[in-house]
Parts: sequence; structure tokens; C-alpha cells
Amino acid sequence: MSLDTVVEDIREEAHARAEDIRAEGEARAEEIESAAEEDAEELRTEAEAEVEREIEQLREQRLSSAKLEAKQKRLEARRDVLGDVREQVEDELAGLEGEEREELTRDLLEAASDEFDEGDDVNVYGRADDRALLESIVDDYDGYEYAGEYECLGGVVVESDQSRVRVNNTFDSVLEDVWEDNLRDISNRLFEQ
Repeated sequence: MSLDTVVEDIREEAHARAEDIRAEGEARAEEIESAAEEDAEELRTEAEAEVEREIEQLREQRLSSAKLEAKQKRLEARRDVLGDVREQVEDELAGLEGEEREELTRDLLEAASDEFDEGDDVNVYGRADDRALLESIVDDYDGYEYAGEYECLGGVVVESDQSRVRVNNTFDSVLEDVWEDNLRDISNRLFEQ
């Protein structure tokens, strides 16, 4: 074997080895590229899923906010309507006249008089427009006298220094008690659903 043949054999072996290395490198590069593409696809899928979750979460938050705002507006509207109804009732109470006003005022004074002892000096206060009515009613009670004005829709405020008692039996106080006790029923009647 000559030197040329040995060199040629080494060269062929080197070429073959280089070809094997290149083939292995290309195969490895294809594997790496394929794995990278799979990783990229997986990352893209995960990113899309995360974006979808964020979009859904944002949608839910906005929907929840919109529902809460709508509920608050409904409650505001209900409060306004209840306020209007209360005002109408107050106007009707303030506008009571004649026998009906006298009868209610007498009933309220009679209920208040249960709190005082016989012989007490009792002062009766009421609405300025009811002065004449109150003066005529207190004439029926011993020791009672009209003592002045009290800012209210009607009715009486009665007090005595001897018993240190003050009774507020105004239309306002009665309305407040009735209103508080029946607010749920009033609301349900007005806003039946």
C-alpha cells in the first residue's frame, strides 16, 4: 500500500466521518428545532389560555360591577320613592282638618295623660296652627294648659315638672313609629316583583 492510498483511505474515512457528524448534527438540529417548535407551540397555547382567562375574569368583574351599580341605582330609586311617599303622608297629616284632626289630637292627648299623676300641672305644646284647638281640648282636663308652639305636623307634646315626664305624641312621632315598624311591608307593596 502506498502512501497515496493510505492518505486516500484516511481522507475517505475523514469524509465519511465528517458526513456522519454532519448527518448527526443535522438530525440533532432537526430534533432541537422540532423541540423548540413544540415548546413555542406549548407556550403560545398557554399564553392564549392565560389571555382567555384574563379576558373572562375581566368580563366577570365588569359584569359584577354593572350588576352592583344597577342594584345601587334601584335602591336609590326606591329610597327616593319611599321618601316621596313619606312626604305625601306628612302632607296629608299636616292637612287634616275639622273633626278628624280634633279626634286624633284628643286621642293623642288622652294617651299621653296616662303618664301623669292626678293633680300634676301639665303643659301641652302643639303646632302653631292648632292653638285654638288645643286650648279648647285642654279645658276638658284639670291642671292642663296650652303652653306654646312645638314644630310638628300636629298632635301634642305633654310635660309636667312634678313627674319629670315628657311625652311626645305628635303626628310626626306616631308616623315615625308606624313607618319604621312597617317599612318592609310598605316597600314590598310599592315594589312587588
